[in-house]
Amino acid sequence: MRDAGLFCTTAAVVLAAAPLAAAQAGTPSSKRGLVYVVTEDNAADDAVWTTAAGASELTWYYNYEVQPTASLKNTDLNFVPMLWGTSDKDDSAGSTDFLDAVRALVKGGANITHVLGFNEPDGSTSTGGSNIPADLAASTWIREIEPLRADGIKVGAPAVTGSETGFQWLQNFFTACDGRCTPDFVPVHWYGSFEGFASHLGQMAATYPNMSEVWVTEFAYSNVDLDESQAFFNQSMDYLDKMENCTRYSWFGSFRSSVSNVGENAAMLNSKGKLTDLGSWYLGKSATGVEPDSAAGRSTVFAGWSLLVGLVTTYAVM
Repeated sequence: MRDAGLFCTTAAVVLAAAPLAAAQAGTPSSKRGLVYVVTEDNAADDAVWTTAAGASELTWYYNYEVQPTASLKNTDLNFVPMLWGTSDKDDSAGSTDFLDAVRALVKGGANITHVLGFNEPDGSTSTGGSNIPADLAASTWIREIEPLRADGIKVGAPAVTGSETGFQWLQNFFTACDGRCTPDFVPVHWYGSFEGFASHLGQMAATYPNMSEVWVTEFAYSNVDLDESQAFFNQSMDYLDKMENCTRYSWFGSFRSSVSNVGENAAMLNSKGKLTDLGSWYLGKSATGVEPDSAAGRSTVFAGWSLLVGLVTTYAVM
C-alpha cells in the first residue's frame, strides 16, 4: 500500500480521455480479484472468501507470495504468484527460487497463467514496499521472471506506487533492463481520487503501449468518509469494468475495518467480520446495511502488516 500521489498534470488528464471514452461505451465483465492479506482474524474471515469463490464475481487472487493460500487452494479462484522482493545476496548467488517454485506449482497441476513481480519497489519497507534499486530489480527479473514467458505464463511489470517516484522508478527499471524485460501487462496501485485515478491510468497506458493489458492490483480512496469511499468505489468499478485494456483488478480492503491502514471506510468487513455494503457490492451482491464501525477496539496494526513485515525481514537478512 502506498500514498496517493496524484498524476494530475495537464498531459495526463488529456491522456486519460481515451480510456474514459472506452469506459463509457463498454459493458461490465468479471475482472474482480482478491488481495489476500494476513491478519489475526484470518481464521474467522477466510470463510467469507471461500464461500464467495464460485458464487460471486471473484475470479482470481494473489497474496504477495509465491505459494497459494491454504484456505483458498481448493476454490475456483485462479492464484497469481508474486515475487515480492529480492536482495543483493540472492542476486549474487544467482538465485532462481521464484522461477523454480512457479515451475513446481505448474508441474504439480496448478493452473498458473500469470505472475506478478515486485510489490512497490520504489516504496519504503515501513509502508509495505519492497524498496529495491531499479538495477537490482532488473537483474533479478531477467533471471527469475522473464524465463516464465517461454513457459506460456504472462508476467506483470513491477507494481510501483501511484506517485511520481514510482513512475520514475519504472522508467529506470526498463533502462536497466536494456531490452531484456518484456512484461505482458502493467499493474497499477492507487489510493486517491477518481479523477487522479483515471489520469494515472491514462498516463501509464500511453507511456507503455507495448503492454496491452493493465491490471489494477491495489486501489481504494484512503482515509475518507463513508460517502466518499462508496462513491469512489462505484465510479471506479463501473470505469474499470468497461475499460477494455483493464483485464483484472483487485480492491484493497479484504480485511476488517479495525485493522485497515487505508481507513475503515475502504474495508470490506466491519470490525466484527461482517460484510459491509462495499464488501457485498464487490462480491456482486446487494447492500448489507452494515457500516464499517471500527471505533471500538481499533487496532494499530494495519491489514497485511504481519505478512509484509515477514517479507521485509526475510529479504533484509539475505
